Amino acid sequence: MPPHSPADDKPLRPSGTSDVSGSTEPRTDVPPLPLDTPRPDRRFQPVHLVLNAIRGALIGLAELVPGISGGTVALITGVFERLIDGASHVVSAFKRLVFGPERVRGFASEMRRVDWWLVVPVVSGMIAILLTLAGPIEHLVSSNVEASRGLFFGLVAVSIIVPLRLLPKGPHSTGAVIGGVVLFVVAAAVAFLLIALTGSEVDAEPPLWFVGIAAAIAVCALVVPGVSGSFFLLAVGLYSPTLRAVDERDLAYLGVFALGALVGLVTIVRVVKWLLDRYRRLTLLAMSGLMLGSLRALWPWQDTPEDSHGVGALLLPTEPLALPILLALAGATAVIVLLVVEHHLHRRTSAATQVPSLDIE
Repeated sequence: MPPHSPADDKPLRPSGTSDVSGSTEPRTDVPPLPLDTPRPDRRFQPVHLVLNAIRGALIGLAELVPGISGGTVALITGVFERLIDGASHVVSAFKRLVFGPERVRGFASEMRRVDWWLVVPVVSGMIAILLTLAGPIEHLVSSNVEASRGLFFGLVAVSIIVPLRLLPKGPHSTGAVIGGVVLFVVAAAVAFLLIALTGSEVDAEPPLWFVGIAAAIAVCALVVPGVSGSFFLLAVGLYSPTLRAVDERDLAYLGVFALGALVGLVTIVRVVKWLLDRYRRLTLLAMSGLMLGSLRALWPWQDTPEDSHGVGALLLPTEPLALPILLALAGATAVIVLLVVEHHLHRRTSAATQVPSLDIE
């Protein structure tokens, strides 16, 4: 038997972590896990199911309100990247199943990488809130048009800060700055004009082909926190019809909407992610401009028929005056609070990640 050495008493550390002396030599006594093996979460407890369901409920509630991004709430609750990672694996799994190689084995491999302990309760919480509150929220919006527009106007106006905060830092040439400003203004003008031309044409029973296209675009809100999918639906006149379809369990409408969202998830979302990877600054400026121009749909005082909630001619502020303004300020304050909380949590998380963790995941 070899002689006992004090080094034998050292606790094992995860690969790449440092000890007191600062050494970061990787361990060689533990073989790496195969790529298709899920990482066990040894810290998981049953209470996590409840907490994740609550997170899903908060995200679902945010998705019901234009201007509050479900992605932002997912960031604040600490599950955004894990949900996006899970969605990516699910999409990859079905791609492997359809196109190969190794269809069945590849599908199973990708599905094992999904953190189902997170995804299932979060999605369940979202669905529960959507089915429960879609009807009441749609009724409130339809019964209080000016007030609801005022609230949504404040929510969205401040949300424009979100993509602007994500702009890459660093010096830019004069030409790049001018080009960015021009792109921002053009995007805002295009959104303003398109909403003025098309917003009032969408009726209470929109064509299903239009529903599918809108769903494919709205799902892009999953990519960038701060971009509200429900706000896009409101801007194109599909917000109330969609909430009614959820409340009335309109399976035809919801089926087309789900199919459009799935198509958007595997196509448009990938395009947006590619644009963000390659042309991040210009893409974020264009998004900000589109959000600014889309405020045209949320101006509380518009010349629309009493039985219509579409987009009409803009009017100067008239009665009711105080309530829309107060709700706009309340909505703006709510978004500012969310952004402050998100910024605080981000700084705390960044500071925590500088200290190596001894948990083996």
